[in-house]
Amino acid sequence: RRLPAGPAMAWRGSPRVAARLLRRPAATAGRRGIASCIDPSAGLTEEQKEFQKVALDFATKEMAPHMAEWDEKEIFPVETMRKAAQLGFGGIYVKPDVGGSGLSRLDTSIIFEALSTGCTSTTAYMSIHNMCVWMIDTFGNEEQRRKFCPSLCSMEKLASYCLTEPGSGSDAASLLTSARRKGDTYVLNGSKAFISGGGDTDVYVVMCRTGGPGPKGISCLVLEKGTPGLSFGKKEKKVGWNSQPTRAVIFEDCVVPVGNRLGTEGQGFSIAMKGLNGGRINIASCSLGAAHASVLLAQEHLTVRKQFGEPLANNQYLRFRLAEMATRLVAARLMVRNAARALQEGREDAAVLCSMAKLFATDECFAICNQALQMHGGYGYLKDYAVQQFVRDIRVHQILEGTNEVMRMIVARNLLQG
Repeated sequence: RRLPAGPAMAWRGSPRVAARLLRRPAATAGRRGIASCIDPSAGLTEEQKEFQKVALDFATKEMAPHMAEWDEKEIFPVETMRKAAQLGFGGIYVKPDVGGSGLSRLDTSIIFEALSTGCTSTTAYMSIHNMCVWMIDTFGNEEQRRKFCPSLCSMEKLASYCLTEPGSGSDAASLLTSARRKGDTYVLNGSKAFISGGGDTDVYVVMCRTGGPGPKGISCLVLEKGTPGLSFGKKEKKVGWNSQPTRAVIFEDCVVPVGNRLGTEGQGFSIAMKGLNGGRINIASCSLGAAHASVLLAQEHLTVRKQFGEPLANNQYLRFRLAEMATRLVAARLMVRNAARALQEGREDAAVLCSMAKLFATDECFAICNQALQMHGGYGYLKDYAVQQFVRDIRVHQILEGTNEVMRMIVARNLLQG
């Protein structure tokens, strides 16, 4: 099911630089490949290195050559994602009996980081899709798992996560979308905002109010496209993330079978938050990929660009800034992978470590990409150069899956509880 292993990662840095091989065997690291100090394969098992190679190879061949076009024309690359699903990337941490790959959270982080070097926006949508499938796999009964998961793992069908509303973003527990029980069905009314894939996807994992105020009144329903009363707002115009559509999702007397409820009534908020713990690791991993790509693009530019009669790489200030970028990248990667292990092991501190990793990695990786753009000077501001797209695509990572201000609240609350 995997692509043949081989040289793994490349992308176009500018119109004059063809897809350059950036991932090289360990034996050549530090020469014309990746310097060993930022090598993303460091510390991985042989099996994890294989996952990584497959993902990097896919990013090189199937994503990077189209990244700019998908962004400019706002193309949702469904067929490319289905090719990725053939490699097992449609349900990475979903159980194998329903078509998933059954990999760990750390394996998943490694894969999303690698894919993100080819197109961060597309990888980010895939991470949300994976989160939705995991929620159905984990909290659904056998009938639900077998009904929904196989076609989602193959990405024959695509999923969207519906939590945020026009009036409830960070305060998710105040959501107003209601599901009124009527016999063996629920009647769903309300709307969701900023839904990735909205309108183009097939399955909607919806958090809705079946009880009183607060988190204990929230349940989780799975809604299928084509349900009467389900409609969508206009396609949003965004700064980045243009290879995935974003729309409002609107429910007007949608009749949903009780059999489509995940877990028990009142369990929805807990399901949503557990999904987001993994989602925070996933989106942080996408930031790592964009930052890694940007460090290498900066390294390339400093080497080839000359000013005042010598390469920019001879400028001590720029050398120091590049060193800082690399250091921040490695620190962020270590935090994300540590949190991924904690989540996989079910440790008590997993949720706060996921929040810390998301906060640190998305802030630092955006700063890295932005500094890489600055190093490119005026060229960095041109859409012919890939670095500006990485900047635009990861800016939103500091907002979604819980804003970084909310991440600070979670960490502080954990510290002060003791």
